Amino acid sequence: MARAFLERKGLEEARLEAELVVAHALGVDRLGLFLDLERPLTDTEVDRARDLLVRRGRREPVGYVVGRREFYGRDFAVGPGVLIPRPETELLVDRARELAGEGEGLSRVADLGCGSGCLAVTLALEIEGSAVVASDVSGAALAFARRNAEALGASLELVEGDGLEPLLARGPFDLVVSNPPYVTPEEREGLAPEVRDYEPELALFAPAGDPDHWVRRLCEGAAELLVPGGALLVELGHEQGQRALALARGAGLEARLLEDLARVPRVLEARRAP
Repeated sequence: MARAFLERKGLEEARLEAELVVAHALGVDRLGLFLDLERPLTDTEVDRARDLLVRRGRREPVGYVVGRREFYGRDFAVGPGVLIPRPETELLVDRARELAGEGEGLSRVADLGCGSGCLAVTLALEIEGSAVVASDVSGAALAFARRNAEALGASLELVEGDGLEPLLARGPFDLVVSNPPYVTPEEREGLAPEVRDYEPELALFAPAGDPDHWVRRLCEGAAELLVPGGALLVELGHEQGQRALALARGAGLEARLLEDLARVPRVLEARRAP
């Protein structure tokens, strides 16, 4: 019944999402849901599941409905006011781990615009011996980052503030990562309702409609943000790659693009000269 309801609402992954929502309503995981199929439900459980399914049927993101989203094998709390972690953002963690494995000393790491903390927390846990600083302009987002750091046992410094200033005051760093807003106002109507109508505009839309705003700021500030030889990893929009590459090289940085699994240039890797 839950699956059929979501199918009528036009959701492509109706079965999976129905299972996630109902399992959450019952306080079990998906495996527990299947192991207990014959158990009769109480009226309270039915009402709770119905309310959550209605929310999802209104296109509220399933992450908000169940209050969590998996990132790099860990569950992160999410909710209104914070961007929901995306699988493609894991590419930044993959590359950071490679840098650490190649002998790069990543003792000082920063995350600009940390949101839920998915990057900062994951890097603090994945890169042994790293001291991580994470900043965001949103107090609501920082509250989620703090909650996730505590729940997952990650030690990091969280700083509220706009732009590069909070990091410049604490740098320089061996590695700076960022998944900044890069959507333009013209792209708004092309976004899924879950994104357009629910996720925070501050985390989605580029300042002044300029999708390259944060790439430019980070590249121009690299001389102060990074130690000599330090690296910058920035997530990019679908058509942003070549512009980002030009901005990085124009700022005197050694730079290249990293592709995601769909062969989209997804991450700018830029280095300050040693």
